[in-house]
Amino acid sequence: MTKVNTKNIYRADQVGSLLRPERIKNARRELEAGEITPEELRQIEDEEIKRVVKKQKEAGLEAVTDGEFRRAWWHFDFLEHLTGVEGYWSGDGIQFQGKATKSRAIKVTGQLGFDEHPFLEDFKFLNEQAGEHTAKVTIPSPSMLHFRGEVDSAVYPDEAIFFEDLAAAYKTAIRKFYDAGCRYLQLDDTAWAYLCSDEQKEQLKKKGLDPDHLVEKYLETINKAVADRPEDLKITMHICRGNFRSTWISSGGYEPVAAEIFGKLNIDGFFLEYDTERAGGFEPLRHVERDDLTIVLGLITSKHGELEDKEEVKKRVEEASKFVPLDQLALSPQCGFASTEEGNLLTEDEQWEKIRHVVQIAGEVWS
Repeated sequence: MTKVNTKNIYRADQVGSLLRPERIKNARRELEAGEITPEELRQIEDEEIKRVVKKQKEAGLEAVTDGEFRRAWWHFDFLEHLTGVEGYWSGDGIQFQGKATKSRAIKVTGQLGFDEHPFLEDFKFLNEQAGEHTAKVTIPSPSMLHFRGEVDSAVYPDEAIFFEDLAAAYKTAIRKFYDAGCRYLQLDDTAWAYLCSDEQKEQLKKKGLDPDHLVEKYLETINKAVADRPEDLKITMHICRGNFRSTWISSGGYEPVAAEIFGKLNIDGFFLEYDTERAGGFEPLRHVERDDLTIVLGLITSKHGELEDKEEVKKRVEEASKFVPLDQLALSPQCGFASTEEGNLLTEDEQWEKIRHVVQIAGEVWS
């Protein structure tokens, strides 16, 4: 049975990833050592996903995810299973503040498409566990293939054709997820936060990239991908400044891209990081001119276990409501708890306290 939220807003929501249980981490090590089979690993993942879906329901969430338990990364696992994309070990990880990820990377080696992607079966399993709750799918935005991937110029000598094929591949993906029962899909996108950072924009220029051109192409590509989607499919976007082992990459408020993303991206809502001063103030929200656009305020950090003061969070929601009506606002953690399988530096108990904190505050604000 398909689950649809008629209000189109979940006042208490989450970004998607959850801390990986030690049981899954151990099973992956055993798989690498040849001690268990892929089927045995999947059975363990199934059991842990059932458990974590139940925990989300008990915490009071209306939309549930599989915690991204079958993934190592929030983006590469999806992208490298697109037709025409390959994953490889590059030798260099992504640099965060004082830490670096493992050396995974992706490259486009053939014409892009979306065919028999493993995430479809993963979603079907989640949807079965969701029951009367909504099963939420989280995938990287189309921007991320271009932003994080290497494109073979022999395959795509014309950038315009690359972006056309990228949009078409995602359009097919969205339709296939919908046909599998998905009614809530989230696009995760760090590129927009980088395009808010003067430091990161300078780095892009040094690579020969024009930040203004990227804004234009990413807007165009995402809008083509989500065009003509079914009316009962909700699509949101999470914008993040980096999240690996409780560290980050970029800083800067949303002002440089606010008019473009809030005014021109044809999606239903945004998850915005607002847990530290690195994200700036709420003033860029003045560019929200649609009364059907949901802004999910990421006021609860996922980077450490200490709970935010409830009254302070309420005050910040009130402050944001000066720019966007309260009825269009919602609350969530600022990011997932484990963008990569290593996870952030807090305990699983602290993670659930954070989620319950979101639900409790949202219940009081929007009672």
